[in-house]
Amino acid sequence: MSKFGELINDKLPLLLVFYNEEDEVSYSMHPVLKDVAAAMGDKGKVIKINTEKNSKLSEALRVKVLPTLMIYKLGEMVWRQSGEQDANTLINLMQDHTY
Repeated sequence: MSKFGELINDKLPLLLVFYNEEDEVSYSMHPVLKDVAAAMGDKGKVIKINTEKNSKLSEALRVKVLPTLMIYKLGEMVWRQSGEQDANTLINLMQDHTY
């Protein structure tokens, strides 16, 4: 968990996406996340977290529905939502939290 603390403590907005390879909606989000990462460039980060490989973190953050998306900035969660999201919405949300 200490690595997680370092990861989220950045001044750049960080989009965490909790997913599972077996979940169809999670899988359909992959191209959207690539678009978000490309649009943000060096102004933000997108990290996918497989819930099967990171079960302790998923439990600690109470991830129940997949995909679950969270935006962190300076160690604080500034947005969270479950379910499919479109690229424009995610890009706008992340841009709201850039300097």
